[in-house]
Amino acid sequence: MNPSELKALLESVSSGRFGIDDAVKKLSELPFADIGHTSIDYHRELRNGFPEVIYCSGKTSQQVADIVENMSNRRVNVLGTRATKYHFDAAAKVCPELVWSEISKTIRARFTEPEKREGFVAIVTAGTSDMSVAEEAATTLEEFGNDVRRYFDKGVAGIHRLLPKIIELREARAVIAVAGMEGALPSVIGGLVSCPVIAVPTSTGYGVGAGGYAALFAMLSSCTSGVSVVNIDNGFGAACAAHRIGSK
Repeated sequence: MNPSELKALLESVSSGRFGIDDAVKKLSELPFADIGHTSIDYHRELRNGFPEVIYCSGKTSQQVADIVENMSNRRVNVLGTRATKYHFDAAAKVCPELVWSEISKTIRARFTEPEKREGFVAIVTAGTSDMSVAEEAATTLEEFGNDVRRYFDKGVAGIHRLLPKIIELREARAVIAVAGMEGALPSVIGGLVSCPVIAVPTSTGYGVGAGGYAALFAMLSSCTSGVSVVNIDNGFGAACAAHRIGSK
């Protein structure tokens, strides 16, 4: 049950259109559903503004399918991150509406339209190799009701590709800058826009890039004030931070 559904339930009880017993039955679904291996947090959106999301990595295909089945039976929007084709194949048997994205590694099924947020979030990548992490962020934001604009392959190795987009980026509610290698992109963008910049280091890069640590350390050491940094490859975390920016 999301905030709008709870509000509608309370209004129905107040007006007499909904009985107390029915209301109690509905509310008994909160705050979570225990399905044995997992407790699904249906109260999360009421607490912090975005719903339960399935982190599929480390879960078996059957566990993911069980969670998806419980959520889809309640007609709750489904979003799973770090999903494989095996997760999708199992879960799609119990939820035909489910779709999988190979690039973002997400599974999702939408039963109700999310409340639309004002403005847009810009997602900028240094290279095409960073797109998977960027698309994880983009998909998450879109499923939470945000308008997303993508600016891919705009890294500092060819800075002339980024500069024509700066005027557009200055109109964004927030910018998510995704980069591997030396991780310089967020510092450049942070020095050119006034909105919040969320830096996402990725594990792309050679040798001393050390699986994204070089980019992470560079972003944490940025000379541009006000750049926030999430963990390596954490597109989902960046999306959640951007979603909260400008929220009431």
